[in-house]
Amino acid sequence: MGGRRVRLFRRPGLGLKFTRNKLAPAISPGKSWEGVWGGMIGVVVLAFAWVWADKATGATVASLYTRLAERGWWLLLLGALFLAAMSVVGDLVESLIKRSAGAKDSSRLLPGHGGVLDRVDALLPALPIAMMLAFL
Repeated sequence: MGGRRVRLFRRPGLGLKFTRNKLAPAISPGKSWEGVWGGMIGVVVLAFAWVWADKATGATVASLYTRLAERGWWLLLLGALFLAAMSVVGDLVESLIKRSAGAKDSSRLLPGHGGVLDRVDALLPALPIAMMLAFL
């Protein structure tokens, strides 16, 4: 390796190629509306695939997505989209907190990853809502 830094990914992700509309440039300049829509499509596809997998495997304990689908496909779609939207809100709030504190990272525990909060920021608002949806 001779002092050279090895990179697993030499090119930016696909999202950077399609990024045209910034989501909140003053808070988090790397986020885009295209990324939000792509993420939401991914969550909806995952939700429907998860329901199919639960049925195909005969899961004895229903997943959140299966519970929502049992009440109606419209609720599964709305629930998945709302959870995805709240994860974006959590990410933006964490970025806003870091910016207002003048910090690039929320901790030094995970160098280069923005800190521990960057790993869980999307989960903080989404998990309580998921729990609420699971027990509708």
